[in-house]
Amino acid sequence: MTPADTGGAPEGVRLQKVLAAAGVASRRVVEQYIVEGRITVDGRVVTELGTRIDPATAKVAVDGVAVQLDADKLYFMLNKPRGVVSSMKDEQGRPDLRRFTKDLPGRVYNVGRLDGDTSGLLVLTNDGELAHVLAHPSFGVEKTYIAKVQGTVQPQVLTKLKRGIELDDGPIAADAAKLLQAGSGGGFSMVEVTLHSGRNRIVRRMLEAVGHPVVELVRRQFGPLHLGTLRSGEVRALTKVELGRLLTIARSDERG
Repeated sequence: MTPADTGGAPEGVRLQKVLAAAGVASRRVVEQYIVEGRITVDGRVVTELGTRIDPATAKVAVDGVAVQLDADKLYFMLNKPRGVVSSMKDEQGRPDLRRFTKDLPGRVYNVGRLDGDTSGLLVLTNDGELAHVLAHPSFGVEKTYIAKVQGTVQPQVLTKLKRGIELDDGPIAADAAKLLQAGSGGGFSMVEVTLHSGRNRIVRRMLEAVGHPVVELVRRQFGPLHLGTLRSGEVRALTKVELGRLLTIARSDERG
């Protein structure tokens, strides 16, 4: 229905204005994207420059990558140090995440957990819907860990991890497992393990079950996010590219 049909002012905000405000590109460039059919709104390609949307409800993507239109949503990556629990307030008085979030522009929560002895990538956000998708194992978001383990890891051990092993709380299999550095003389090996399970201390329990207890464990990757060169204890905002990839995963799962 057009404004003339209703006799009132047009509803919504022009698409190019919304995307320019979201930092996608200038209005003129966004207009070109629209003409080229590179933008979708709620899954449908939009090619008319006069298109208006409700930024509060519309789900917009550019070149298939989702865009967050809500400026109140916050997204950060933390390289959690060892010895810090994945909680905003620890009842036992142990070091928690508040020291890393107190200077952020709004209140955020951690997505999933890393046990106190495990360091690495932790996502912080106030986006509950996204957090649910990232944390719940049914959505299959993969996490990659680097583990320093006792002993020399043989190829058959990696095969066993990928084929699956039986733990006290049920069977589990790694999505991928590879040897980064072989231990010599009964020393330590470095192993990379990728899986999408969210079970408690799962990587440690898997490696112990195959005879290689973990000495150190770091999560290097969470879905499309990579820890990169972020130092232990540092926090940074996600880039627009990183956020777009996360939102695209979440919306894909919403469509089923």
